[in-house]
Amino acid sequence: MAHVISDECISCGACPPECPVDCISEGDDKYVIDADACIDCGACAAVCPVDAISEQ
Repeated sequence: MAHVISDECISCGACPPECPVDCISEGDDKYVIDADACIDCGACAAVCPVDAISEQ
């Protein structure tokens, strides 16, 4: 199951460099995770300063 980024995202840029499969990209108002590419490792959630990333 893929992780998702909520509206709490502040677009700080901490999560994309942590993703081993490069599935996080900048959206219109927050970062987004490509659910098809996400391997559910949780590396992004571990570095999110506002806890905006969770399991779907």
